[in-house]
Amino acid sequence: MNSKTSSAIEAKRDDLIALTQDLIRIPTLNPPGQDYRAICEYLDRRLSTHGFETQMIRAFGTPGDSEKYPRWNIIARREGVRGGDCVHFNSHTDVVEVGAGWTFDPFGAEISDGKIYGRGTCDMKGGLAASIIAAEAFIETHPDFEGAIEISGTADEESGGYGGVAYLAEQGFFNPEKVQHVIIPEPLHKDRICLGHRGGWWAEIETKGEIAHGSMPFLGDCAVRHMGAVLNEFENKLFPAMAARRTDMPVVPEGARSSTMNINSIHGGQAEQADDFDGLPAHCVPDSCRIVIDRRFLAEEPLDQVRSEVTDLLEGLRASRLDFDYELTELNAVLPSMTDRDAPVVQTVSQAIQDVMGKAPEYVASPGTYDQKHIDRIGKLKNCIAYGPGLLELAHKPDEYIGIDDMVDSAKVMAAALESLLLPKA
Repeated sequence: MNSKTSSAIEAKRDDLIALTQDLIRIPTLNPPGQDYRAICEYLDRRLSTHGFETQMIRAFGTPGDSEKYPRWNIIARREGVRGGDCVHFNSHTDVVEVGAGWTFDPFGAEISDGKIYGRGTCDMKGGLAASIIAAEAFIETHPDFEGAIEISGTADEESGGYGGVAYLAEQGFFNPEKVQHVIIPEPLHKDRICLGHRGGWWAEIETKGEIAHGSMPFLGDCAVRHMGAVLNEFENKLFPAMAARRTDMPVVPEGARSSTMNINSIHGGQAEQADDFDGLPAHCVPDSCRIVIDRRFLAEEPLDQVRSEVTDLLEGLRASRLDFDYELTELNAVLPSMTDRDAPVVQTVSQAIQDVMGKAPEYVASPGTYDQKHIDRIGKLKNCIAYGPGLLELAHKPDEYIGIDDMVDSAKVMAAALESLLLPKA
């Protein structure tokens, strides 16, 4: 990359740190979708100062959008001196719940041993900050660039992205005639290019029973026991079958090269009482039990097969187990997405990694979905990757952090990619 651009990024190191800290200190928790407007306004002030034209876009009517928790997004665009390709950096601004086990303030953005700690540091406000610094350094060094640079901060990626990138894609913001290259700075490591992700299928299963007095369970029908039979079928049949499958997708970590399923939650019988209730429970046979399943599947598995494996087990129980009844509700489905290795953005970022870090990148796929799915399926834009600083395994964990050196290196890679895509060819 151009040595002046590299030096400009090094000179912005303190600014990069401060920007990341500012972003972390805005607690954009999702759910419920807190402070989305505040972080968009912060980004608006920052990017407008550096010559970007900004748009604040609310995703009216999307899941979770309300007057109390509106789904706000921002897109900022900086035009070059003449026409050319548009490079878009997309980062989600929402973060997941804090959870237990922290030794740092989750929204304090404290620095220790070259790392910034806090919820969302690696997933993915550190990547957002790196992309902003990369763009600013590139523009300062090359004010005569061609084409355009876009930076977006979008809502709700952690809950599916329907109030963020999906909405924007539906409105035409990722039309391939408008945007040609998309880089999503998710934390897949600074020397990796993420080409795509596995698929996901989410469903709620409810087993039915009949309420009765707990001293006479034979007069009722225990829905929790029926759910136990469902879980037993999963343990004995479905989980072993999934573990035996392997994908050709370069999914990381290694365990995600197989199909997986998580039991997200289980609820049966009486609702849990509030913490300030110190009474005893009533004595009832539960007439309902519900679980939510999170099934991640491979490119080699058709979605219909993923669905039928679960419904076939449930139908088998209906036929073989006395009084077994259930209801299955599909919550969401996302197909796998993969960008070709010879796509222009892949080749460009690959060369940038080699130039900045002196090594060839590793090509990977993500175990979980991210907003590439909407850019691909709705926007019909295939030239999209995830590339950003941070360790994937730290996402959603206590004491989440981002390495400062990693952010600097990733910013240099992003800026080098801009040089390749937006500077006149010799």
